Amino acid sequence: MQELLNIMRRLRAPGGCPWDQEQTHETLRPYMLEEAAEAVDAISKGDLKELTGELGDVLLQVAFHSVIAEENGTFSYAEVEKSICDKLIRRHPHVFGDTSVENADEVVQNWQAIKTAENGGKEKHPLERIPSSLGALERSRQVLKALQLPKGSLAEVQTALQTASDTEESVLDVLEAVVQWARTLDINPEIALRSRTEQRIAHALKPAE
Repeated sequence: MQELLNIMRRLRAPGGCPWDQEQTHETLRPYMLEEAAEAVDAISKGDLKELTGELGDVLLQVAFHSVIAEENGTFSYAEVEKSICDKLIRRHPHVFGDTSVENADEVVQNWQAIKTAENGGKEKHPLERIPSSLGALERSRQVLKALQLPKGSLAEVQTALQTASDTEESVLDVLEAVVQWARTLDINPEIALRSRTEQRIAHALKPAE
């Protein structure tokens, strides 16, 4: 990691790369989203060689932001690393402490309880925990789940289609019904649609025989 940090420092230094020198936390936002999405794509394809490269690109974003923060005197990579190490130890008392758990559900319950304690006992509303930068389908899925709305069915999708008109509102009603149906089937619509889109692209780019 130190080699990667040193490369980023060189790129940002006088005589380095003009593009890298111009970047800020804000301008790098789309690249963070893009690199994470490409890593997910590699996992979906089962391409471990590609995943190696994509995880490197994600790690680059960590180094890039850390060096920018280092220059601004706000935080360092060492603080980033220490923060996540401390959090993992703190939130796994069943591994690093004397807490006992029976299953993964209890692990999640403990995690949330510890997280609430870290926030001074103030528990965030489930909706406040959902990142606004998620893909639209995934964010919708998480919001509907957090609101504890009933899962949907194919019949409800068909009803939405039957009552639909050529309006944006109708399109949204159908999309939301599909997301609810996907929840019932335990399908993540964001990942599933990404996979289908990749298949279409690969088919379209396949050389004609």
